[in-house]
Amino acid sequence: MLIRDQVPLAPLTTLGLGGPARFYLAAESPEDIEGGVKWASARGLPLLVLGGGSNLVIADEGFPGLVLQVATRGIETRAVGDSVELTAAAGEEWDDVVALAVERGWAGLECLSGIPGRVGATPVQNVGAYGQDVAQTLVRLEALDRASGRRLRFSREECGFAYRSSRFKQADLNRYLLLAVTFRLRHQGPPCVGYSELSAFLSARGIERPALADVRQAVLQLRRNKSMVIDPADPESRSVGSFFTNPVVEVEQAATVEACLRQAGHLGQSERMPSYPAPDGRAKLSAAWLIERAGFPKGYTSGGAGISAHHSLALVNRGGTAREIVDLAHQIRRVVQERFGISLEPEPVLVGLTL
Repeated sequence: MLIRDQVPLAPLTTLGLGGPARFYLAAESPEDIEGGVKWASARGLPLLVLGGGSNLVIADEGFPGLVLQVATRGIETRAVGDSVELTAAAGEEWDDVVALAVERGWAGLECLSGIPGRVGATPVQNVGAYGQDVAQTLVRLEALDRASGRRLRFSREECGFAYRSSRFKQADLNRYLLLAVTFRLRHQGPPCVGYSELSAFLSARGIERPALADVRQAVLQLRRNKSMVIDPADPESRSVGSFFTNPVVEVEQAATVEACLRQAGHLGQSERMPSYPAPDGRAKLSAAWLIERAGFPKGYTSGGAGISAHHSLALVNRGGTAREIVDLAHQIRRVVQERFGISLEPEPVLVGLTL
């Protein structure tokens, strides 16, 4: 277990921002993870768990404690009837796992192609895209209880999954450190193509009965079109993906917002505000649509931060600082709240920063 000091964190994040770690450990085994947790605790230091750095905005001052980067590797599979259970170590690159599943003909993860980061982060916020999320196929996970030092298992039902959330992001934030995740995938199962944008993309290319590989390639292309696949050659991809989640509100509130928009002239008489059915009979609104209607178009720039030219939800590093990113997010959030009465919730983890 090698503890280093004053390690730059910006190169370890997709945003490319953030100051140094006072101490840093690349944990390549569960024992390294346990050792790092104990090391920080014994010294009274704060602990930051880092995966692929795709969902973090780290303060320009850096982190004053131990940054433990989960770098464990390993994938195991076993047949379960007509399905297969795939168990991946938390430090495996997420898209490598998706690519493997598609290559083997295992359905259930194909729409999650191209999402950056590592396996251990996916259950925390119930990562999802194009009609799939990890809660649909996750059957259990292994985690380390940082307080007791015990390794525990959680079933899907015990994870408290919700839209872009879980118990690990809410009630048990920072209590558990995920070690491995198991998914149950359908051998030779049909791909998921229920999302309208995805199905339209495939149909436009004459692919009426897509294979898993067709869906993966379509998702990757859709994400590239929005600069949502990490690409050093594409400066618009220097982001944490979607900065805000789509707000889920009561149906009555959605109707009130739409009426107010129409009355204020932000919505034509025949135009409808995007709204989609959500669990518990509520409505999911489009955060991107609200942001643009609040006066923040694609390509908007403020100092060294901006909104992606290809995706209204992605805040992009344009050579600025973490503080400039958060200041822009605060401005967007404030204006949307003032104009529409909707509070946008940030999706990434803010380290040493607040909105």
